[in-house]
Amino acid sequence: MVYKKKKRIQGKNKYYSVSKKLLKENKTNLEFETTLNTLTLEEIIALKLELSMKIAGTPIYGIPLWKSIRDICKDSMLKLALSATRTKKEASKFLGITSEEFKTEIKRRNIESFFEEN
Repeated sequence: MVYKKKKRIQGKNKYYSVSKKLLKENKTNLEFETTLNTLTLEEIIALKLELSMKIAGTPIYGIPLWKSIRDICKDSMLKLALSATRTKKEASKFLGITSEEFKTEIKRRNIESFFEEN
């Protein structure tokens, strides 16, 4: 009996990739991505905040970092889910939320516009 390979369903998400987008915009390169991969998420966030403060020359007051971190993380998880899966339904399952909740968050945060080419 010959095994017939099942055709994979490919959705719009097939073309989404944060890495490819940033490479294309020359915001990153393969060497940087390799170095970044050795850091923990906590180290990356702390480094990014520290570099922002160096540019400003002082600690940045008035920005509600503590309250904003949840939204920052959700935004990045939505982008990851879209780039790591083939369909929105699969992305919602990946995150463990309902399809309706996923679609609402995508629209509310305008995530798909991040992947659109200028």
